[in-house]
Amino acid sequence: MKNVIPTYREREELNQGELAAAVGVSRQTINAVERDRYDPSLELAFKLAAYFDCEIEELFTPDLEPLGE
Repeated sequence: MKNVIPTYREREELNQGELAAAVGVSRQTINAVERDRYDPSLELAFKLAAYFDCEIEELFTPDLEPLGE
């Protein structure tokens, strides 16, 4: 899943540790999400969207595979 969390985080002048503390996860979790190595839980996605006062869809774009016929 692609995301623009680094853009939003940098706009707020936050480092990964500060964002992690604000949403209740580790800095390593934020790093993994930002690097597309970990898809966040729905709860974390909602927390991030709430923190940045935006919709989840503004932060994340799913990697959708075409459906087979």
